[in-house]
Amino acid sequence: MKARWILVLLVLIAVAAAMPWVFYDWVHHRQSGFMISMLSQMGMMVILALSYNMLLGQAGLFSLCHATFFGIGGYAMVHLLDAAGKDGFPVPMELMPPLAGCAGLALAAVFGSIAARQRATAFAMITFGIGELMATSALMFHHFFGGEGGVSTDRMIDNSLFGLSYASGLQVYYLILAWTVIAIALMYFLTQTPLGRMANATRDNYERAQFMGYDPRMVRFLQFTLAGFFAGIGGGLYAITYEIVTFDSLAAPLSANALLMAYIGGTAVFGGPILGAILITVLQSGVSLLSNSWLIYVGVLFIAMVIYAPTGLAGMIVAHGPIRRAGRLRGLIVPYARLVLPGIALVLGFVGMVELLSFLTIGAAQGKKLVLFGSQIDVQAALPWALSGGSLLIGAVWLKFEAGHFHRVWEDLIADLRPNR
Repeated sequence: MKARWILVLLVLIAVAAAMPWVFYDWVHHRQSGFMISMLSQMGMMVILALSYNMLLGQAGLFSLCHATFFGIGGYAMVHLLDAAGKDGFPVPMELMPPLAGCAGLALAAVFGSIAARQRATAFAMITFGIGELMATSALMFHHFFGGEGGVSTDRMIDNSLFGLSYASGLQVYYLILAWTVIAIALMYFLTQTPLGRMANATRDNYERAQFMGYDPRMVRFLQFTLAGFFAGIGGGLYAITYEIVTFDSLAAPLSANALLMAYIGGTAVFGGPILGAILITVLQSGVSLLSNSWLIYVGVLFIAMVIYAPTGLAGMIVAHGPIRRAGRLRGLIVPYARLVLPGIALVLGFVGMVELLSFLTIGAAQGKKLVLFGSQIDVQAALPWALSGGSLLIGAVWLKFEAGHFHRVWEDLIADLRPNR
């Protein structure tokens, strides 16, 4: 089993390494700057989401300040790069991300000594206050944070273990990929340690863990501190990539992003936040180019996951495990196929209504023209509204019917797999 998962991991690493060349422009012999940027963003967000899940999924801690440690890692990296460029700080570029992680760890240790004394709602409120405190501090203390404009740097410090200049985005991407793999491996290792097991125990029943002689506060503190370390690594990579860090990197929206990525991907499965980070990054980088309403789609996706798939994408995949092992996956092919058409109708209708409403309130006033599904749309005509509304309504009713059929088939399969008593 372990050998199989190691093989899968190696294949995924190889795919990630090959992705920039999949989108390489062979005619003009140049990389796609957009794809390199998006892939780099994915790596950073994977680290952020997995480190957040050390709190939410593994320890049951609902943090609202996780971006704080990501951001402080970014600010620390900027100053480290400045020191390396001007004062000859003797650390090669490849070894700097852990130093940014140490900045996140140090700040997490300070705030963790306060927040880890509480749990549940009180913990969430304390972390919310921490996040707002740091976001405000970033605007007030210009010497370190640079105010609204942030602080900038130059990543070409002429100090590399491999003689690289990091002038190109491709070199930076491979540095991010390397540290993403290292961070994933270390975070997975932590789940197998006694600390990881006790984090699960305090999440499930902290009173029983305390009765067994463990201190839940210390477990929460250590988990909070280590999560800050890995978030700091992600922030350091962010600073290397963009060569500028502003207060947005430690503000509340990024903490909310970490929550979205972890929850949508699945908090109960270690690799779930990886799926969530990839999906949210694609939505942010790709869909945002096509529509100004992309945040609505992300919000609706999150609500739908909470209501209909609380275990996340990874949890849905894992749920098929017993059926696959029993060789019964074929029984789900037709039920899944029946969900496709109503699902498409629902999505097309929803997208049509959102884009029409958005354009009517914003785009029309700016004198723009709405192009939807490859065609120019007249928002004053009744037909686009009727088609979108009808597709949305029919798709919703049809999908509800097919979902009921799918649920019955699923329950029958699960019942057949249960041992007879």
